[in-house]
Amino acid sequence: MRIITGKARGIKLLTLDGEATRPTSERAKEAVFSMIQFELEGREVLDLFGGSGQLGLEAVSRGAARATICDRSREAVAIINKNAEKTKLASECRIVCADFSEALRRFSREKFDIVFLDPPYAERLIPKVLLQLASMLKPMATVICESAEEDIFGKSGMEDRFNIVKKAKYGIAYITVLRYKGEEK
Repeated sequence: MRIITGKARGIKLLTLDGEATRPTSERAKEAVFSMIQFELEGREVLDLFGGSGQLGLEAVSRGAARATICDRSREAVAIINKNAEKTKLASECRIVCADFSEALRRFSREKFDIVFLDPPYAERLIPKVLLQLASMLKPMATVICESAEEDIFGKSGMEDRFNIVKKAKYGIAYITVLRYKGEEK
């Protein structure tokens, strides 16, 4: 796993040993960043289930102003910190050890342009996260979701607040790119 392009191009990233995290595949990551390549410059990014930090770091490497990268695992946060230092992108990153709910409460007054959601598949958290996250999104924000299921909304009603821009499958992973429509009137 490496940074694909930008300031930290080619730098190999560290990952956690074992099955505790499931990094986004290189193929899926390349596809995601091809979809949003013209949206990154100067943007505020949130990588809510950071793992190794690869998505947030890739965004900063490609020109995002800052990435907030969160993970609930202390071991994952240690790896994210090492990767931020290794890529020399640490000054453009805020790295936080917190579960998604605590992180969203902590940053509730902030607004993000681009959000990466890659929670543990078995927990089916995307509808719940979207519900909490909606008030923290800038108009027309982009949310990239990785899940094991094609239907990321479930019965949450969140499809009224987001347009599906693109959906693709890479191995077992569904990548869904959403555009925030705004709050319900």
